[in-house]
Amino acid sequence: MLNNQNSWSDWLDSNDENISNIPRSSGVFMMHSSMKILCIEGTKNINNSIREKITQPCILENTRLRYMITDNFEKISSELIQDYKNRHEGNLPLCMQE
Repeated sequence: MLNNQNSWSDWLDSNDENISNIPRSSGVFMMHSSMKILCIEGTKNINNSIREKITQPCILENTRLRYMITDNFEKISSELIQDYKNRHEGNLPLCMQE
Protein backbone atom coordinates (compact mmCIF):
# COMPACT_ATOMS: atom_id res chain seq x y z
CA MET A 1 0.00 0.00 0.00
CA LEU A 2 1.13 3.54 0.68
CA ASN A 3 3.06 4.83 3.63
CA ASN A 4 4.19 8.36 2.87
CA GLN A 5 2.52 11.58 1.83
CA ASN A 6 2.41 12.84 -1.75
CA SER A 7 3.20 9.47 -3.37
CA TRP A 8 0.66 7.54 -5.42
CA SER A 9 -0.29 4.00 -4.50
CA ASP A 10 -0.14 1.32 -7.17
CA TRP A 11 -3.29 0.88 -9.24
CA LEU A 12 -5.56 -1.44 -7.25
CA ASP A 13 -8.66 -3.44 -8.13
CA SER A 14 -11.65 -1.87 -6.41
CA ASN A 15 -12.60 -4.89 -4.34
CA ASP A 16 -13.52 -5.07 -0.65
CA GLU A 17 -10.12 -6.38 0.41
CA ASN A 18 -8.16 -3.57 -1.24
CA ILE A 19 -10.59 -0.86 -0.17
CA SER A 20 -10.55 -2.04 3.45
CA ASN A 21 -6.77 -1.44 3.48
CA ILE A 22 -7.06 2.16 2.24
CA PRO A 23 -6.55 4.62 5.09
CA ARG A 24 -9.20 6.97 6.39
CA SER A 25 -6.85 9.90 5.78
CA SER A 26 -7.20 13.01 3.69
CA GLY A 27 -5.99 12.70 0.14
CA VAL A 28 -6.76 12.34 -3.55
CA PHE A 29 -7.93 9.33 -5.53
CA MET A 30 -8.54 8.46 -9.17
CA MET A 31 -10.63 5.66 -10.62
CA HIS A 32 -10.44 4.21 -14.14
CA SER A 33 -11.95 1.47 -16.23
CA SER A 34 -10.45 0.25 -19.50
CA MET A 35 -7.73 2.89 -19.14
CA LYS A 36 -10.27 5.75 -19.12
CA ILE A 37 -10.28 7.97 -16.05
CA LEU A 38 -13.75 7.98 -14.50
CA CYS A 39 -13.17 10.38 -11.61
CA ILE A 40 -10.58 12.41 -9.74
CA GLU A 41 -11.49 13.48 -6.24
CA GLY A 42 -9.92 15.13 -3.21
CA THR A 43 -11.36 14.28 0.19
CA LYS A 44 -10.88 14.40 3.94
CA ASN A 45 -11.40 10.61 4.11
CA ILE A 46 -10.16 8.57 1.14
CA ASN A 47 -11.68 5.30 2.34
CA ASN A 48 -15.19 6.66 2.92
CA SER A 49 -15.21 8.60 -0.36
CA ILE A 50 -14.16 5.55 -2.37
CA ARG A 51 -16.84 3.44 -0.68
CA GLU A 52 -19.45 6.07 -1.61
CA LYS A 53 -18.14 6.44 -5.16
CA ILE A 54 -18.26 2.73 -6.01
CA THR A 55 -22.01 2.69 -5.34
CA GLN A 56 -22.65 5.22 -8.11
CA PRO A 57 -24.04 3.87 -11.40
CA CYS A 58 -21.24 5.45 -13.43
CA ILE A 59 -18.56 3.43 -11.66
CA LEU A 60 -18.20 -0.02 -13.20
CA GLU A 61 -17.45 -3.29 -11.44
CA ASN A 62 -14.06 -3.66 -13.10
CA THR A 63 -12.83 -0.29 -11.86
CA ARG A 64 -9.28 0.21 -10.66
CA LEU A 65 -8.11 2.98 -8.37
CA ARG A 66 -5.07 4.65 -6.92
CA TYR A 67 -4.72 7.17 -4.13
CA MET A 68 -2.34 9.64 -2.54
CA ILE A 69 -2.38 10.63 1.12
CA THR A 70 -2.01 14.40 1.43
CA ASP A 71 -3.31 17.23 3.55
CA ASN A 72 -3.20 19.41 0.43
CA PHE A 73 -5.94 17.40 -1.31
CA GLU A 74 -7.97 20.39 -2.53
CA LYS A 75 -5.06 21.95 -4.43
CA ILE A 76 -3.76 18.65 -5.82
CA SER A 77 -7.18 17.44 -6.98
CA SER A 78 -7.85 20.81 -8.62
CA GLU A 79 -4.51 20.64 -10.47
CA LEU A 80 -5.15 17.04 -11.58
CA ILE A 81 -8.62 17.92 -12.87
CA GLN A 82 -7.28 20.95 -14.74
CA ASP A 83 -4.51 18.84 -16.27
CA TYR A 84 -7.09 16.26 -17.35
CA LYS A 85 -9.25 18.96 -18.94
CA ASN A 86 -6.24 20.41 -20.76
CA ARG A 87 -5.49 17.00 -22.29
CA HIS A 88 -9.14 16.18 -23.15
CA GLU A 89 -10.47 19.25 -24.95
CA GLY A 90 -11.87 20.82 -21.78
CA ASN A 91 -13.89 17.75 -20.80
CA LEU A 92 -14.12 16.33 -17.30
CA PRO A 93 -13.70 12.61 -16.57
CA LEU A 94 -16.82 10.62 -17.49
CA CYS A 95 -18.25 10.21 -13.98
CA MET A 96 -17.69 13.89 -13.17
CA GLN A 97 -19.74 15.23 -16.07
CA GLU A 98 -23.18 16.60 -15.31
